[in-house]
Amino acid sequence: MGCKPLITLMLCMLNFHMIIPTFAEDDEISLDTYIIRVDHEVASKDLDTLYKSLMPTITTTADDQRRRLTYSYRNVFRGFAARLSPEEVKAMETKPGSVSARLERKISLHTTHSPNFLGLNQNTGFWQSSGYGRGVIIGVLDTGILPEHPSFSDEGIPPPPAKWKGKCEFNHTSCNNKIIGARTFTTSGDNPLDNDGHGTHTASTAAGRFVGGANIFGNANGTVVGIAPMAYLAIYKVCGTFCLESDILAAMDVAVDDGVDILSLSLGALSLNLHDDPIALGAYSATEKGI
Repeated sequence: MGCKPLITLMLCMLNFHMIIPTFAEDDEISLDTYIIRVDHEVASKDLDTLYKSLMPTITTTADDQRRRLTYSYRNVFRGFAARLSPEEVKAMETKPGSVSARLERKISLHTTHSPNFLGLNQNTGFWQSSGYGRGVIIGVLDTGILPEHPSFSDEGIPPPPAKWKGKCEFNHTSCNNKIIGARTFTTSGDNPLDNDGHGTHTASTAAGRFVGGANIFGNANGTVVGIAPMAYLAIYKVCGTFCLESDILAAMDVAVDDGVDILSLSLGALSLNLHDDPIALGAYSATEKGI
């Protein structure tokens, strides 16, 4: 089965020969989301204090900082995402602790064909002896999931292990012993339901149960199954209209704390040097933590 497979200034008041400026609101300034990397040595001391110290001085209130500093990363990336103007980015890059600031990219959905390549056959060989992924928690970062799909039945699957700390954010149903967590990180802030189909497809490719009698309008009748049909699924919706780097990093960061064993991302963009690719750096950090 295939895996189909980011001032105006001037209101001036002249009074007693004094010019009093007022600053424009955020929506009057051209703001974009930047991924900011910070120095590891400095970041090991106090992340919150460091991140806030690098924000522009114009963000004087706690509410303003919350709106502008969209994500603080702790596990897979030493840095944060923030809505900034180009001028603010230039000022930030001169501050102690700042390593780089780069405009986030929009990431596209991808596709691949793994089972045939691996030569997996039902009820025989390595696939069977592996236990079909029993006990493993796979974190899928994609467009969400349709939990009622038969590939996600929890029949015969035990409750998740005690290490699992994730959340379930469906508003129409509950998670089960197959889909043990579902969270959303898109800017629209909707629930983890899949409005595209890609996330449901990739999740079923990774860990869909054996479902017999599958066909397309009567054609190609057979059994569909994912690579690890007995594994648990933890769903992280990172794609709405777009898949944005800051959202993807945030989901990866949370997934580490949740307790996933594997991260699955059928997403990609034009290649960057690994040392300048936040998602590659995040993936490397995740492997250092045993994922």
